[in-house]
Amino acid sequence: MGYKEEITQDIAEIMTDLEVQPILFVGSGISQRYFKTPTWQGLMKLLVKKCPELNKRKFAFYEQQYKSDNSTDYTLMASSFVEIYSNWAWETMDEDDCIFPPALFEDNAKKQDYIKYVVSKYFEEVTNSIDLESNDHKDEIESLRKIKPHAVITTNYDGALEVIFDEHQKIVGQQVIRANYTSYGEILKIHGCYEDSNSIVLTHEDYEYFNEKKKYLSSKLLTYFAEHPLFFLGYSLNDQNIINILSDIDEILASKGELVPNIYMVIFDKEFSESNNYSKEKLIALNENKSIRIKVIYANEYDWVYDAIAQLSPKITVSPKLLRSLLNRTYKMVTSDIPKRELPFNFKILSEVSNDDSKLLTLFGLGTLDNGQHINASFCYTLTELATKLGYDGWYPVHALITEISKEKGINIKDSDNKYHLRIKSGINSEFRKYSQEALDLLDKVKNNLPYELDMS
Repeated sequence: MGYKEEITQDIAEIMTDLEVQPILFVGSGISQRYFKTPTWQGLMKLLVKKCPELNKRKFAFYEQQYKSDNSTDYTLMASSFVEIYSNWAWETMDEDDCIFPPALFEDNAKKQDYIKYVVSKYFEEVTNSIDLESNDHKDEIESLRKIKPHAVITTNYDGALEVIFDEHQKIVGQQVIRANYTSYGEILKIHGCYEDSNSIVLTHEDYEYFNEKKKYLSSKLLTYFAEHPLFFLGYSLNDQNIINILSDIDEILASKGELVPNIYMVIFDKEFSESNNYSKEKLIALNENKSIRIKVIYANEYDWVYDAIAQLSPKITVSPKLLRSLLNRTYKMVTSDIPKRELPFNFKILSEVSNDDSKLLTLFGLGTLDNGQHINASFCYTLTELATKLGYDGWYPVHALITEISKEKGINIKDSDNKYHLRIKSGINSEFRKYSQEALDLLDKVKNNLPYELDMS
């Protein structure tokens, strides 16, 4: 089996076990690849070139000031530019060619507003120039769109992801912390967006403030990290943004250096070849005392990776806008309307729904009762629900028990429909899995090292 086939199969197993759509965590490397946006260094060069006072010196001068151990702290460089940009703005405010709008010279204006305005205008121009039809990576981007992610999280300022996933709703900056996480189909722009220059995380002070608040962000994202396949795209292994996020949640995701099986980082390798012996996982140091082990995927072209992630996505899906509307309305009904009795509800039906999942589909007009009642009675657990019943915090230990049975008995209960397991089609090219009380009893015996028999009749 070749490398691509192995990765594709591994992703399929995770997607099948978790039974949910993936989360994409997208970094600047994706916009650099598809829309030629600058690196951190390139952005600082652009800011030097834009400002006459800064442009008096070669860029190498500024790099020398902030270089240590062969790396440059561009956040400190951006901070040093704030004062110079502010002085330039005020010196030119009355000139005809002043590039800054009058609003930035009002009493509530802040020093950093001027440099962030220039950054936001640049990424506005990038976003407005995006044409997917003429893009050099048109086919690859089309494969990306087919993933149909549950949500996208990004540190990018530009609006490229809003163009690619045009039915997803963007949530910017601090709004992410206050967002309703029962929702679906969102682009969470945790470092801000060009449309709101104040939201942009750019300077050293911005990053310090972000890091102070990131624990609140991490708690909001924990459900995503724990329950969905998660793919990092456009980041390097040592990206500080990723390390900071993972460091806050690694104790919940894994312990003692164990592999977190549902987190993948896609790494660009210019010399990629299937004949290379690539490691399938990587231990990432979070600090002197902590590390986390995640899966890695190497590629120089991303279409096959996107196709692997999208392989179980339904060919025809309900609009994310419609799903968000349904979720938000249901959330409001449950948290506000019903407790306040502001609407004339039939509480008998609500009581039935709370005790029988199949009734919920009927309530929303999405299905009939007969088949759903039978399945729900006989196969009443998802993999995650089995984990809860068995006393685990996540689904993966249950997956490990099923693998143990397969090794001992030579039969994987998930390979067929049987008394323990049932596959249910949910679309042309998608399915989900349910497990029976017999499966729970079986797994409980395996967990406790008790003798058991496998009945596949």
